[in-house]
Amino acid sequence: MRCMLLAACALFCSLDVTAHTLDEIIASKKIVFGINPNLPPLGLYDDKNRIDGFDVAIARKIADSLGVNLEIVPVGPSDRIPFLMVGKVDVVAGGLTRSAERQRVIDFTDPVNTEVLGVLTTTQKQYKDWRQLNDPAVRLVEVRGTTPVTLIKDQLPKAQLLLLDNYPDAVRSIAQGRADAMIDVLDFVFNYTKHYSTPWRVVDTPIDVGYDCLGINKGNTALTQRMNKEIAILQASGFVSASWQQWFGHPMLYAPTARSQ
Repeated sequence: MRCMLLAACALFCSLDVTAHTLDEIIASKKIVFGINPNLPPLGLYDDKNRIDGFDVAIARKIADSLGVNLEIVPVGPSDRIPFLMVGKVDVVAGGLTRSAERQRVIDFTDPVNTEVLGVLTTTQKQYKDWRQLNDPAVRLVEVRGTTPVTLIKDQLPKAQLLLLDNYPDAVRSIAQGRADAMIDVLDFVFNYTKHYSTPWRVVDTPIDVGYDCLGINKGNTALTQRMNKEIAILQASGFVSASWQQWFGHPMLYAPTARSQ
């Protein structure tokens, strides 16, 4: 990831690119958001092939507040930062977790939402901390090729590990009693638990909490400050939490504060 990011910086920073400032956005009556349409329910294609989702709800509200039109450009994990750097988009959303590596090439707003890496289990299991899963009697299920697989092998080597090919099957295995728990970004896993009457439970102590922000071109300070103001308004008014409930079907597990680290 680091090499890809630095390579993108070297390539795109060498181009003669001028980022759209806040004044230019207001004058043009348009703000362009890069949103990942393949990360439901943050971003998805609706039945009319239009991009919708939680991130779009936030982008629309910000555009309305600025008094400009919203244009959405589809982006993916590999091109979202390059698109920002060359001015194809003014703002990037889509599960953009703030990190020191990314902060070398772009600026971040205050957090909009969180991503909680934790343990999904049932009320039949009394785990209080994820480290208790390092036990030969514990049966973990994970999706093959995902980050938690490495974490389990490194941090929970004593646990049994069942690898399946997709999230629906992994969640189903817990509902059927073939596994005791799974580790993943819980906000997205919940989308599959609603299909079962299983008494689901989340282990109290999260493994990690990531803070998803909006990405802004490096040094575009006025735009970053204005986005922070808009985010603060949306948080204080309850719009962020209400939109999250609408799209995810459950409250955000950990609400971000303005300066969450």
